Amino acid sequence: MAASPSTARAINDRLALEFLQDEGPLTAGQLKALTGLSRPTVADLVERLQGSGLVTIVGETGGRRRGPNARLYGLVADRAHLAALDVRTQSVTVVVTDLLGATLAEAVLPIGSDTGTEPAVEGAAALLERTAREAGAVRLHSVGIGAPGLIDPVTGELRETSGLPAWHRRLVAALQERLTATVLVENETNLAAVAEQRVGAARDRGTDSFVLLWLGFGVGAALVLDGKVRRGASGGAGEIGFLPVPGTSGLPSATACDGGFHTLAGSAGICELAERHGLFAEAGPQEPPAAAVVRAAHTAGAAGDAFLDALAAPLAVGAAAISAVLDPGRVVLGGEVGQAGGTALASRVETRLAEMSPLRTEVVASSLGGAAVLRGALLTARDAAQNDLFAPPG
Repeated sequence: MAASPSTARAINDRLALEFLQDEGPLTAGQLKALTGLSRPTVADLVERLQGSGLVTIVGETGGRRRGPNARLYGLVADRAHLAALDVRTQSVTVVVTDLLGATLAEAVLPIGSDTGTEPAVEGAAALLERTAREAGAVRLHSVGIGAPGLIDPVTGELRETSGLPAWHRRLVAALQERLTATVLVENETNLAAVAEQRVGAARDRGTDSFVLLWLGFGVGAALVLDGKVRRGASGGAGEIGFLPVPGTSGLPSATACDGGFHTLAGSAGICELAERHGLFAEAGPQEPPAAAVVRAAHTAGAAGDAFLDALAAPLAVGAAAISAVLDPGRVVLGGEVGQAGGTALASRVETRLAEMSPLRTEVVASSLGGAAVLRGALLTARDAAQNDLFAPPG
């Protein structure tokens, strides 16, 4: 059955808005070419979108062209303001952007392990509100939050998890109470995978399935299969830190990942391995110490090469376990450590993995590193704003 005129207009409007979001300012002629719509239809939708306050004229194309056909149309950037939070064990990072993703303000708040739940929650919430004011955001439309821990696949809420600060869970509820914005929370590694998929190392690589192996202070994994993040029955898919592996002194338990893959691939384990190879480096603020030593290995000569060879072995074991079950075709070494390792570490892991598994698996380094969590949270917030602002009226 053919769509009604109003439905067709809504579909065409959203299509044009998405091209303007992804491609930037466009002329009516460029919109016609991208959408495949007729010139009169494009002219009508541009007029409608200008009237709705979503689109405005932002300039003209090259110096030779003037008049209506040269006008560049773009989204109204301040039509909505977005925020993202990267909630770590001992810090919160906040960024506020406009609808186009331009950063307007950002800030970091360290939160010590001795800080009480309510002071931590109040400090993080106040940081967001203060950063929004500095950005000129009178009202936030959507807020994306990346946090460690499990997200309930039914309720979408951050579950209470042993070993994580109580203020994490309370913060999400507090922001939902204090803000009129849409507040969305997701596991930090899943958000990093969304960012790598859409703007990072997994973009345009010929497949819509991959696994992000997060290497930061701790370890984790995100599973993207057939283009979608897979969370598992309880939201725990990718808790690879609990994976039993050879080379540890024991086995993990239901309440602690000591003895699991975390022991070998977490920041502390990597630093111990580096010390055995005579490598030391000072980490930057909020940076996992392992990222510093991995980065230093690139200029440490034979000792650095030997360390990277040794580090590739346990990472390949974790990647082999994932590959044997899921056959994703690609593993992205993510987080600050994965980015610091770069091609030198990724190629070593790929070689070791090929020796253990008959399944062809490409291994690549993250292009976003630790920033992927905030980037993924912003993409999630932007999607929510688009679904609201780009929706047909009524």
